[in-house]
Amino acid sequence: MSSIATELSRKQDKEDGLGSNENAISFNNQDFKSLQRDCLQRRTLFCDPTFPAESSSLGYNQFGRYSSKTAGVEWKRPKELCANPQFISNGATRTDIRQGALGDCWLLAAIASLTLDKEILARVVPSDQSFTEDYAGIFHFQLWQYGEWVDVVIDDRLPTKNGELLFVHSEEGNEFWSALLEKAYAKVNTSYEALSGGSTTEGFEDFTGGISESYELRKAPPTLFNIIKKALNRGSLLGCSIDITNSYESEAMTRQKLVKGHAYSVTGAEVVHVNGTPVQLVRIRNPWGQVEWTGAWSDDSKEWDKVLSEEKAKLDYSADDGEFWMAYADLIQQYSKLEICNLTPDTLSSDDVHRWGHHQFEGTWRVGSTAGGCRNNPATFCSNPQYVIKLEDVDDDPLDGVDGCSFLVGLMQKDGRKERQFGRDLNTIGFAIYKVPDEYKGLNNIHLGPDVLLRQKAIAMSDTFINMREVCTHFKLPPGEYVIIPSTFEPHRKGTFILRVFTEKQATAGPMESDICANIKQDKISEKDVDPHFKHLFKQIAGTDAEISAVELQKILDRIVSQRTDLKTNGFSIETCRHIISLLDKDGNGTLGLLEFHTFWMKLQKYMEVFKHRDTDKSGTISSHEIREALIEAGFTLNSSVLQVIVSRYSDLESAIEFDAFVSCVIRLELLFQTFQKFDKKNTGKIELDIMQWLCLALG
Repeated sequence: MSSIATELSRKQDKEDGLGSNENAISFNNQDFKSLQRDCLQRRTLFCDPTFPAESSSLGYNQFGRYSSKTAGVEWKRPKELCANPQFISNGATRTDIRQGALGDCWLLAAIASLTLDKEILARVVPSDQSFTEDYAGIFHFQLWQYGEWVDVVIDDRLPTKNGELLFVHSEEGNEFWSALLEKAYAKVNTSYEALSGGSTTEGFEDFTGGISESYELRKAPPTLFNIIKKALNRGSLLGCSIDITNSYESEAMTRQKLVKGHAYSVTGAEVVHVNGTPVQLVRIRNPWGQVEWTGAWSDDSKEWDKVLSEEKAKLDYSADDGEFWMAYADLIQQYSKLEICNLTPDTLSSDDVHRWGHHQFEGTWRVGSTAGGCRNNPATFCSNPQYVIKLEDVDDDPLDGVDGCSFLVGLMQKDGRKERQFGRDLNTIGFAIYKVPDEYKGLNNIHLGPDVLLRQKAIAMSDTFINMREVCTHFKLPPGEYVIIPSTFEPHRKGTFILRVFTEKQATAGPMESDICANIKQDKISEKDVDPHFKHLFKQIAGTDAEISAVELQKILDRIVSQRTDLKTNGFSIETCRHIISLLDKDGNGTLGLLEFHTFWMKLQKYMEVFKHRDTDKSGTISSHEIREALIEAGFTLNSSVLQVIVSRYSDLESAIEFDAFVSCVIRLELLFQTFQKFDKKNTGKIELDIMQWLCLALG
């Protein structure tokens, strides 16, 4: 119960705005201001108990307790390393970042790109921190983590060896913002070693909350130049790089002074005319601030002599600042990869940039209920979570000349780096997109089943199923309603995920089954409606008091089901029998009279009919993946969140639900709906209880 309460409380916090960049969540419940104030009052320097200056914070294998790489490591504060430490000195720049003994160049490339946009940098690295004013050995940073912003507090004890920083350090030696940011990032991922290996796009996203897409330039789509222009107009972060085939090529230079294995930023895209012929150009920046391309269209090259003076005037093409122009055709020949990080609307403050429509959903693959695997698993595929997107407006300026609605879908699984220390691999993930049939359009109380999904092909899919943190794909589809189904490749693989959808034009999106309702017939009966044979049977069962208690009901039900070979059960619990009486006991005496027992008997016949209908393999049980349809047949429309709770409560280790568990479930559901409706007098969908009411209901 406590885990469910925690999750529901967390969802409520998100609805109230907690987790936005303006209202970040305190990581590990550590509030920077109060901790800093406490240290200043006590005149002590902060020591972080949640990320201690110990070997456990360094790593678990190569940087583990007994590794040679950690031998002789000492944790020191910046004031122990130099006389005049600075948090940021003369602005945060690329030269502040030098890689240390950790293989996290992907992260450092992202940090380097971060320095190019001061506004975005300020969201991540609060600049009002120093080693003088209000210094208490405590710093904080804001990072985007799986759909929410967190404020991460650290102390400034940094790992050193032989008096020098072991990991990230600045060129000047007395500037520490980058080393402290790396420590905060290590903290949210449990250790420094957890940062080894990765993609620059991961860092891009964790510093902006954006969604990244990647293009292999040897397979560049014909519209990529226009994609670059459009991305720049949206304020997106763009980077390109040249792949290396071995470690010796890292930062090796080509004949035309392009650096291999090095992250460049793409900062512009324009078209100029040479003798009336258009030429596509891109502007690229080397974060070093020096070492520039020497080929065609480089600074002051002869190609510029043929460009109209009014076009040249718009382009700064001769400054020796590490930024240079090159032909788009050379970009796709010289570079290997282009990465675009599309920013969320709240990241962009300028009114001049076009904003994406942005939708984000959290979900869970739960074994037995929503971990259905890909389409290769027809028995379980349809139980995966489903999300509907309604595309109405076509793109203003289609890049390929074809009308349609462009959008990005990104599926991200959580906590992969944290799980490494336990030897757990990432799930292989992907998604499929199906067209919603006309008869289901506009509905949000359905879950598409095998009769729909297994009888048509997916209209689009992720490029691949892959065991990476995120898979992201760009689509263009005609206006219409579509359902996105995120899944693991194999069924019965648990995990949590974030599904994000960025749309070119505004669109609506949401869970396919957001509505929760019950359609339960409450037939009023009188004694004359009861069959005389049933009355006689009841008198025999109930005895002289003409009432059936919970204990008597348990004996009756166990005797009935024990004679059925087609129903698997371990017998009805006394708790279930008490719930049955709570639901039907109209006079409040804690027992069932004739009419109350007759009502239950009719319900039991219906439950048995539903159960038998869904027991397709005649095992005497129903699969937990079939519980959704069984409950719909019984009158309950529920979403995946509720179904996950039901499966964890009522299924066995083989994800099977026996008959007594099914009866207990539907009785409990009807009782809960009935109770809620009694308190929801204005039919608002919300109720308010005081502590006495809550305890009486929960214990009753």
